[in-house]
Amino acid sequence: MNDVVKSDVGTVPVVADSTSLIQVIERAATNPAVDIEKMERLLAMAERLNAKQAEAAFNSAMTQCQSEMRRISADATNPHTDSRYASYGKLDSVLRPIYTQHGFSLTFSDGETTKTENVRVVCLVRHIGGHKEIHWKDMPADGKGAKGGDVMTKTHAAGAAQQYGMRYLLKGIFNVAIGKDDNDGNEPLELITEEQMADLECLITEIGANKAGFLKWLSSKLKMPIDGLDKIPAKAYKDAISGLESKRKKPA
Repeated sequence: MNDVVKSDVGTVPVVADSTSLIQVIERAATNPAVDIEKMERLLAMAERLNAKQAEAAFNSAMTQCQSEMRRISADATNPHTDSRYASYGKLDSVLRPIYTQHGFSLTFSDGETTKTENVRVVCLVRHIGGHKEIHWKDMPADGKGAKGGDVMTKTHAAGAAQQYGMRYLLKGIFNVAIGKDDNDGNEPLELITEEQMADLECLITEIGANKAGFLKWLSSKLKMPIDGLDKIPAKAYKDAISGLESKRKKPA
């Protein structure tokens, strides 16, 4: 049996969902004793309940999204700071299929900011259930580099700030980490065994290869950073062997 509450509308059952509340409103609408003001209060109650349910659906979907997201590898280099980062295109290609599957959509726009020579990047996060959230970030657009010198025009700086802001917001909204030991949202990457590492080490010594040069070549071939033999994917072991063997000096 439902609980009841007493209000200016009369005795109203406490409902668990918006469908039940709509039924209450429909019954009240046919009751001549319920005036327009009381109907407005009932409609406001329904609106609050709908908003609460939409927010709960949003939070549940966000949890599911983040449970499916993994670290994303860096695919670009900042020449001014000599640091690696994941571009917006890389983040988007990995994250969009996941968040759209769970009913989210993102819209980016500009906003007003009181900070001089800054661009405010705004992201509207909508969920199919009806709830939405607004996130924003102010980004410097003065055209200055890491050392304070002028490195770009103001127009270029504004565009770069927009891209940086979109990238930072996308990472922050879904709490995504960037790391060199990830596999772009897939299952954990299987690496070569200790025995295979020992074989590669012996082969490098045997043919007199430069280990750093070999790792740089393999990184380029696989399009992912590899700074040690222990970071080589198991699926690349044969390529690693073949690459080293090709460097073996042929007998005169």
